[in-house]
Amino acid sequence: MRVRALLSAIMLLIAMTSEALAEPRRVLLLHSFGSEFAPWNEHARILRQELRRQSKEPVDIFEASLATARYAGDDERPFVDYLRALFVDRKLDLVIAIGGPAVSFFHRNRQQLFPSTPAVYSGLDQQRVPPLTANEAVVAVANNASAVVANILRVLPETANVAIVIGASPIEKYWMERLRTEFQTLENRVMFTWFNELSFEEMLQRASTLPPKSAILFTLLLADATGVTHEEGKALTALHAVANAPMFAAFDVFLGQGIVGGPLTVIADLSRQSASVAVRIMDGEPPGSIKVAPIGYGTPMYDWRELQRWNISESRLPPGSEVRFRTPGLWEQYRPQMAAGGAALLLQATIIAWLLIERRRRRFAQADANSRRREVIRLNRVTTANVLSSSIAHELNQPLGAILSNTEAAQLLLKASPPDLAQIDEILSDIVRDEQRANEIIHGLRRLLSSRTEADLRTFDLNDTVGDVVKIVAPEIDKRAIQLRTILAPEALLVRCDPIHLQQVMINLVMNGMDAMDGEPRPHNLTIRTRQNPETKVVEVRISDSGIGIPKDKLATIFDAFFTTKPQGTGLGLPIARTILRSYGGDIWAENRRRGAAFFFGLPLARMAAG
Repeated sequence: MRVRALLSAIMLLIAMTSEALAEPRRVLLLHSFGSEFAPWNEHARILRQELRRQSKEPVDIFEASLATARYAGDDERPFVDYLRALFVDRKLDLVIAIGGPAVSFFHRNRQQLFPSTPAVYSGLDQQRVPPLTANEAVVAVANNASAVVANILRVLPETANVAIVIGASPIEKYWMERLRTEFQTLENRVMFTWFNELSFEEMLQRASTLPPKSAILFTLLLADATGVTHEEGKALTALHAVANAPMFAAFDVFLGQGIVGGPLTVIADLSRQSASVAVRIMDGEPPGSIKVAPIGYGTPMYDWRELQRWNISESRLPPGSEVRFRTPGLWEQYRPQMAAGGAALLLQATIIAWLLIERRRRRFAQADANSRRREVIRLNRVTTANVLSSSIAHELNQPLGAILSNTEAAQLLLKASPPDLAQIDEILSDIVRDEQRANEIIHGLRRLLSSRTEADLRTFDLNDTVGDVVKIVAPEIDKRAIQLRTILAPEALLVRCDPIHLQQVMINLVMNGMDAMDGEPRPHNLTIRTRQNPETKVVEVRISDSGIGIPKDKLATIFDAFFTTKPQGTGLGLPIARTILRSYGGDIWAENRRRGAAFFFGLPLARMAAG
């Protein structure tokens, strides 16, 4: 079993090696006029591509051109000897003759050249196909010159003269006689002018001075009447540059080079079909068994630019025609850009509409939020006033009790005879003083509890607000036996805001400081300090206490809503204070001291805000 497996592997290796070392398939392309003559140069180019694409094996392509097709009477023997010598030591797998002259040459000299080599005859007119042997296949072309002229008369019904561009080489003389015969049935409809007896310069001159209602049919131009050869593509371009009449032809390779168009032979179809037949033969299929229908005209094709130039309406074109080279309109030419621009405009319009809607919603939401914020701030003030109520009541009792006592004393003195007017005057002065003191307490409490508006914004000295706050909290300070110290900046600290809002912030911070010192060892010290920061030009207020301080893990969250360390706290005082300060462009922060905590807040100077 091992020996058999080893032998199988060796045989497989030998087969693979021999396959790898096998010579490529050799194919000879025999041109009628030369490898650069249109439309056969395009036919040969596509044919080479298709041979290599369709073949499973490598293809080695040789090319040779039959120069005798352009001249009469030349001896073919040197060219026959050249081809025989070229392949004397090389096995030729296939010959592809392109065009009628090459087919005729190879068919005449086949026995002298390659009698056993299969051949494919490609691109010749179906009426010029020679008798085929079993070793030959053909891919012919079904030419129909009358259909080309009929197309001219369809798209230009007023045409009275058709100029036929054709040369004077042997193959062109054949086609001229062929065309004359085909056009006999049309001579009662249109007159034909033949250029075969002209030099190319004379053709150009005649093409530029044709009578009105003329058309030009470009058929074949290999050599003019003087014997000068011409490459058809270049000749067509030169004619188009001077012609005063529309031009037509029968091959699609000329579309886009100056012809109007019509029913055309599609060279790519001819090339692909010829390559397919060639590959089938190289794969072992007998050439004589391969039958291919002649390649006829494809879908009518027209050059939009020539239609416009000669004012030919597209309504005259045959149904199903294909119009190429159409200059795109603004939308077609810039469709991606315009689509992108339109999409961008639509997106922008959508975004703008959405932003306007969101802006309106935000205004309503902001108005609602401001209303709720003001209400929360007012409720906070009420809560603060409630906390201070007992102290304020105690503070009011002092001047009210003094007023009552002084009034009773004044009444007694007035009953004396004579009354002591000097003492009565002193008593009345005390009553006025005590009344002013009670009035200040009541006025400060009323301002603390009142609702504020934007009209209450004004510029004032922050030091004055500290004094107002001290007066409000003084009863509570005395009640708790706290030592309050104020250290005010010597200069005026002008800020622009609602002074009651600023009072509320300070009162909240002072009350928090007093609460933080409850139950702590004495002395209980509370300090309010104001200053102007020389670097930032910001007014700063520091309120420090000697209380328990702020837990380190809570220092970052004390300004969060509903966060509190007090058993009965709401957790709204500090968040409200921060909201108030930020609404005026300020901020608030806190830090622990060696004993107690310190709260800081800053506000911009009024002159900076005004600038």
